[in-house]
Amino acid sequence: MPNPPAAEATTKAGAEDVPVDLETGHDDAGHDALRLWLRLLTCTNLVESDIRSRLRQDFACTLPRFDLMAQLERHPEGLKMGELSRRMMVTGGNVTGITDQLQQEGLVSREALPSDRRAYLIRLTPAGRAAFSKMARAHEEWIEQLFGGLPQTDRRALFRLLGRLKTGLVST
Repeated sequence: MPNPPAAEATTKAGAEDVPVDLETGHDDAGHDALRLWLRLLTCTNLVESDIRSRLRQDFACTLPRFDLMAQLERHPEGLKMGELSRRMMVTGGNVTGITDQLQQEGLVSREALPSDRRAYLIRLTPAGRAAFSKMARAHEEWIEQLFGGLPQTDRRALFRLLGRLKTGLVST
């Protein structure tokens, strides 16, 4: 296996020329798209794992609970269970379970809709809004720390390039 280019030669614990991941160690230009996908997936998993750990440690909260509260924060008028499920890209059963827990803790309210007795509107309570506000501030700080190794110009370039990729994926 050839040595990675100098710019890619990230090593752990002082080990010389030991790639951190498989895609760094391979210098086969014929598999650029696959290497890029693996790099994106690895970075996503590393960031998500870190955030999950910090939410659990600092707030005794799971990422799905945080995500549900984030959706409700963006919609103070409330959201129906089905809309929450769609926005979070999870099953209705998952949303119901999370909502039940948050309601028991007094962080969300659930009210039946007069127009549809089967539907419920979910909202953050004042306590839920306060709890989420603390988590959201910490979350933003964590993201800043995780991306802090990239200069602002690189972050902007990466954001722009990923936007182009997203546009291409959505249009296919």
